[in-house]
Amino acid sequence: MTDSGYVPHLYSVSIKGVVVREGRVLLVKTDRGEWELPGGRIEPGETPEDCVAREVAEETRWPVTTGPILDARLHYMTVTGKYVFIVTYGCYPDTDAAPVRSDEHEEIGLFAEDEIAALNLPEGYKRSIATWFTRLRAAETSRN
Repeated sequence: MTDSGYVPHLYSVSIKGVVVREGRVLLVKTDRGEWELPGGRIEPGETPEDCVAREVAEETRWPVTTGPILDARLHYMTVTGKYVFIVTYGCYPDTDAAPVRSDEHEEIGLFAEDEIAALNLPEGYKRSIATWFTRLRAAETSRN
């Protein structure tokens, strides 16, 4: 506590990537039966952009180019009873290969935009996915 009465809070920081290829978003499934975006904890000395590229490659074997920040929010993890600060980035895939599931997850999948609402996926991730699809469509429209 400081003299002003302020108590700083400590949160884990997780950097996630929304990767869309051919109209399908890349997701991984946890051992809790929940789909999530690939990504993870930022390491000391690492930029958020480097972190998301590293994590996506580690979890899916997909190299990506990091694009813009889509969202940043505090998320309560009911399993741990703790908050995590999550930053999501739009990412561009740099491969035509199939994604490969790492040992960190139960499944890996590619989902069309209209399939997202029915998935067991946190609402914050759904918002980030919707934002990235919207931005990708706008960029495609402006190129044509």
